[in-house]
Amino acid sequence: MAPGTTVRQRWTLLLVCTAAFMLLLDITVVSVALPSIQRDLHASLPDLQWVSAAYALVLAVFLLPAATLGDRMGRRRLFLAGLVIFTLGSLACALATTAMALELFRALQGVGGAVLFATATPLLRAEFSGPALARALGVFGATLGGASAIGPLVGGVLTDTLGWRSIFFINLPIGIAAFAAGVARLRESRDPAGGRADWVGTALIIAALTALMFALIRGNGLGWSSPTILALFATAVVAFAGFVFYELRLAAAPMADLRLFRRRSFASTGFVAFAISATVVGTITYLSLYLQNTLRYSPVQGGLRLLPMFLSSFTVALLTGRLIGKVQMRVLLAVAMGAAAAGLASMAHLTGTSTWLVLLPGLILAGIGLGITSTGLASAALSAVEPARAGMAAGLTNTLRQVGTATGVALFGALFASRVAAAGSRDLAGVSAPPATVHRLAAAVASGAGTRVAAAAPPATRAAVARAAHTATASGLNDVLLAAAAFAALGVIVGLAFGPDPAKQPALAPDESSAKAVADAPAGLAIPQTSD
Repeated sequence: MAPGTTVRQRWTLLLVCTAAFMLLLDITVVSVALPSIQRDLHASLPDLQWVSAAYALVLAVFLLPAATLGDRMGRRRLFLAGLVIFTLGSLACALATTAMALELFRALQGVGGAVLFATATPLLRAEFSGPALARALGVFGATLGGASAIGPLVGGVLTDTLGWRSIFFINLPIGIAAFAAGVARLRESRDPAGGRADWVGTALIIAALTALMFALIRGNGLGWSSPTILALFATAVVAFAGFVFYELRLAAAPMADLRLFRRRSFASTGFVAFAISATVVGTITYLSLYLQNTLRYSPVQGGLRLLPMFLSSFTVALLTGRLIGKVQMRVLLAVAMGAAAAGLASMAHLTGTSTWLVLLPGLILAGIGLGITSTGLASAALSAVEPARAGMAAGLTNTLRQVGTATGVALFGALFASRVAAAGSRDLAGVSAPPATVHRLAAAVASGAGTRVAAAAPPATRAAVARAAHTATASGLNDVLLAAAAFAALGVIVGLAFGPDPAKQPALAPDESSAKAVADAPAGLAIPQTSD
C-alpha cells in the first residue's frame, strides 16, 4: 500500500485479501481434485456435479442477504463468523467419508463464503476512502485473479502429494490465523439504519434453484419424463414465479431490486455474467475429468494443462482495466463472449486419438473471454445504473455469475452423461464381453471414468475397451463444448445490446424500502469464476 496508510488499514486489507484468496483458491483446486474424489469416494457423475454446484448455489443465494445482515450485526462480527463457518466446513469436507457428506459440507462452505464475500468490500470501505480505497480494491481484485490463476497448479500438487483431502485441510491454519488476527485488528462497523434481511425471498430462490439443480442433475438417471423430474421442474417454475412476485410486490426490504432488469444495459450485463460462468466455468469440470480419467494425466499434470486458461484470464483481466472508459462497454462484452465462444468451439474437435494440445488454443481463447468479464462486468454493472443503485447492481451481477456456474455444471453434466452413454453403448457394442458387462462399462464411461474403466474389463478386451471409452468420452465432450459455444455466441448478441449511458435514460425511482439494500449491497465484488 501507499505510504500514509495506517497499521489497521494494512491489517484490514491483508485479512480481507487472505479470506478472498482462500475462497477462490478452494474453488479452483476442487476442479483438479474431482477425479481423485470420484475414485476415493466411489462418487457418481451427479455426485461430482453437486460437489461443484452446491458451493456456488449456496454462495449465490446468501450473498445479498449476508450483506444486509452485516450492516445490522456488524461487518467485523459477521466476517469473523464467516471465517469460522468456512473453516469448519473445510474441516468437515476433509473428513467426509461419503460423496453425500462432501456435498453437504460444500454447501456449508458456501454459507461461509457468502458471508466473507459480502462483508469484504464493506470492511475496506470502512477503512479506506478516495484514491486509497481504489488502490485497496485493486489489490483485492488482483488477489482474486491470482488465486484463480495458480489454483489448478496448487490443487494438482496437493492432490498428487498429500491426497485430495489436503485441499480442504490447508484452509484450517489459514482460517485460524485469519480469525485470530481479525479479533485483534479489525474494527467493527455497521449501519444503524440497516435494513432487514429478506428471508422469504431467500427461501423462495433457494427452493427454485435447488429444484432446478436436482432436476438437471438427476434427469438422466430417473428419466426426463419421470414424475419426480417433472415435479422438480414444476416446483422450480412456481418458486421462481413466487420469488419475482414477492420481490416486486410484497417485500418490505427486497433482497434484489428486479426492476433493474428493465434497463437494457443491466439486463445485458446480467445475461453476460450468467453466460460466461455457465459456459466457460461450467465446462471446466468435464475438461478436468477428460484430462485425468481419459488422457490419464496425474492431478499435477492435469492442473498444468488447465493453467493456460487461468493465466490468460489473469493477464487479460489486468489489461482490461486500462480499457474501461476508452472502449465502449458493448464492444468489451461482445469481444469477451466472442472469445469464449470461439475457444469452446475450437476445442470441440476431439477424437479417440487426440492429445491435450488440441485443447490449448481454445483454453487460451476461453481464458481471454473470462479475463475480460472478470474486470469488465463490475464496470458494466455500475455503468448500467445510477450511483445510488451501484451496490445492488454489483451484487446482482455476482449472484448471477454464481448461479451461472451451478447451472452450467448441472446442465452440461446432463448433456455429457447422455451423449457419452449413447456413444459408449455404440462403441462398446463390438467388445467381446457379456451384454451386462458392456452395459456396466458404458455406464461407468458416462459417469466420467474415461479409459480407467478398462481396468474392470476382462484382460483380453482391455485395449479395445480403452479405445472405445476414449472415443465415446471425446464425442460426448465435443457435444458439450459445442452447446456451450452456441450459448456463448448468444452472449455476443446480448452484449452488443448494452444500452446507452444511464444518465440519458429516465431514472427508476427507488422506493423507500429498497433504497437501503441498493446503497449497501456488496459493490465492487468482481469474482473471477472457476469450477466449483
